[in-house]
Amino acid sequence: MKARDRFALALAGFLGPSLLRAFYLGLRFSVAGEEWSNANQRAGQPVIYVAWHGRLLPLAILYRGQGIVLLVSSHRDGEYLARLGRGLGYESIRGSSTRGGYRALRDMVRAVRSGRSLGITPDGPQGPRERFKPGALQIAQLTGAPVIPVAAGTRQAWWIEGWDRFLIPKPYARVRVAFGQPRYVARDASARDLETAARDLEEALQALKSQVDE
Repeated sequence: MKARDRFALALAGFLGPSLLRAFYLGLRFSVAGEEWSNANQRAGQPVIYVAWHGRLLPLAILYRGQGIVLLVSSHRDGEYLARLGRGLGYESIRGSSTRGGYRALRDMVRAVRSGRSLGITPDGPQGPRERFKPGALQIAQLTGAPVIPVAAGTRQAWWIEGWDRFLIPKPYARVRVAFGQPRYVARDASARDLETAARDLEEALQALKSQVDE
């Protein structure tokens, strides 16, 4: 790694979290359906949160410092996100469906079995946008942890028109967050069952997105 890249990574990890917290100090959140998540937390049970990649930023701000483990791409850009997340109180597991997939799956299963909740963007790291890939469901099948869909939205935002249409809330924006009902995956679920569950969660995330964008 070049010295310039090492410096940029160090700067992202050192200054990024503080700047982000300061920039978004005035965000106003309203949350619906959080009882689905709270019930598991009160019981000491880990969950697998799933959200579209383009809606990740406001959720990362709201739920910082709770020790959630994030799946972050093993590509170089993922290192910036991992360091930024660490500064906000998240842990990261590196990998994706294309690079480091088996290792990432193994590490996420271990994290859940040790009592840690996960945060996964099932359409990441490179799309297709808002198409549910099965990784989160495989973890749920192996661990028994529920999958909980969650969405965030605001009308006061900038949008980056990349593959994921990334939402960046404006300062002092009102952000709506909505959780859906937990989904469980049976240990003996077939490939067809996982495909059906993926389509169900894809529809649930789209419905939640419509709810928060109203």
